[in-house]
Amino acid sequence: MEKTNRKIGIMGGTFDPIHIGHLILGEAAYEQFGLDEVWFLPAGNPPHKRNRAGRAKDAQRVEMVRRAIASNPHFVLCTKEMKDEGYTYSYRTLEAMRKEHPGTEFYFIIGADSLFYFDEWKNPERICAAAKILVA
Repeated sequence: MEKTNRKIGIMGGTFDPIHIGHLILGEAAYEQFGLDEVWFLPAGNPPHKRNRAGRAKDAQRVEMVRRAIASNPHFVLCTKEMKDEGYTYSYRTLEAMRKEHPGTEFYFIIGADSLFYFDEWKNPERICAAAKILVA
């Protein structure tokens, strides 16, 4: 049975490549907000990053994340958004996670660069309803 009242941070991104800044941000959120885990969620097919030049394949991005977080016991790889077709949207992912993990409190971790255009994301109000937003 799943533990209730867990606090999970969600670090989403294309992670192409993942870098030390992502890891520092995840660790800082873990420590400052008393999170149980931080799930690194490589974006499946984000509509705002459609035609990235020199783009790594999904499997390569997943492997980069897997290797980068391997030594940290409270970092978890989550491949929920790895889909073959269609766009992935944060609000859908977070709403699905809440259904799959009742009793879990989700914290959506973003950088200030994302905050500047957060109102342009698909259904930002639903993101805010599904998770607490942490901005660095």
